[in-house]
Amino acid sequence: MRIGDVARATGVSVRALRYYEEQQLLAPVRSVSGQRLFAPSAVERVQLIQTLFAAGLSSRSIHGLLPCVDAKANTPESRAILRDERQRIDEQIARLEAARDRLDAVIAESESPTNGCVVFAGPAAG
Repeated sequence: MRIGDVARATGVSVRALRYYEEQQLLAPVRSVSGQRLFAPSAVERVQLIQTLFAAGLSSRSIHGLLPCVDAKANTPESRAILRDERQRIDEQIARLEAARDRLDAVIAESESPTNGCVVFAGPAAG
């Protein structure tokens, strides 16, 4: 498959596919004329990469996990990567929830009939 075929089959841009190659997440072969040629399994690989990116993993973390995926095995290292990523996401969720709570307080204050305007004191500590 050519790069455009993989892009169409996955909904991922050609530019993103080139980035995946740069990051060693995909490994096409080159034709005699230099064109990238992908195995049909590249479609599934790109979908996995997209899922891992959507979960918040970095290309470096994904690169570390792919050998385990390819071998259909898990290791203490791969489990540690996944646990670390989950912890990072949990921390991000906590920060977002705190920001939402502060925003809710500002909205509630602005809707109070006794307040003509809201004074913003800046972000809350914490």
